[in-house]
Amino acid sequence: MRILIVYYSLYGHIHRMAEAIAKGVQEVEGVEAVLRRCPETLPPNVIEKMGATEAQKSMSHIPVCALDELAGADAVIFGTPTRFGNMCGQMRQFLDATGQLWAKGALVGKVGSVFTSSATQHGGQESTILSTHITLLHHGMILVGLPYTFQGQSGVEEITGGSPYGASTIAGARGERMPSKNELEAARFQGKHIAQIVKKLVSN
Repeated sequence: MRILIVYYSLYGHIHRMAEAIAKGVQEVEGVEAVLRRCPETLPPNVIEKMGATEAQKSMSHIPVCALDELAGADAVIFGTPTRFGNMCGQMRQFLDATGQLWAKGALVGKVGSVFTSSATQHGGQESTILSTHITLLHHGMILVGLPYTFQGQSGVEEITGGSPYGASTIAGARGERMPSKNELEAARFQGKHIAQIVKKLVSN
């Protein structure tokens, strides 16, 4: 069984969350986690001006996702930073190119899930995940979030991402805050939860 984790990360926050999700997936016997990046749409000089060159280099070992890899997976977990309460342009362009998969029903019945990041505590994390769900529903995917059995999203002793819609992290206005222990644990939990569901679906 194969779970594809497709994400876009400019400064590395979503990348770290993706790694934690992969760890959770790999805790379930017989399920493989595969990390893939969305194609970049920004030219190198813009990335340099945004101060993201080093972060991009640190993620360059992750292959760029090919569209046919989506069809070959049993589940796809999408990771995207928020852009004004929606997915980023790179993820939107990637998903907009899946028309042929939609026409063939290639993703129907596969598990789909989403995780995200935002600069601020109320920066559109939930709306980003929910609006991404719309595309996954059009593909006929089975949506899975982050259940409240992950107790880390019920605490009030710290500022943290995470909701029943999916794991998330708060990056800070300048990207200075990396995912916290609780946020990484939420991502790991989500990955394991999805892998367990996939295993049940495929086994039946």
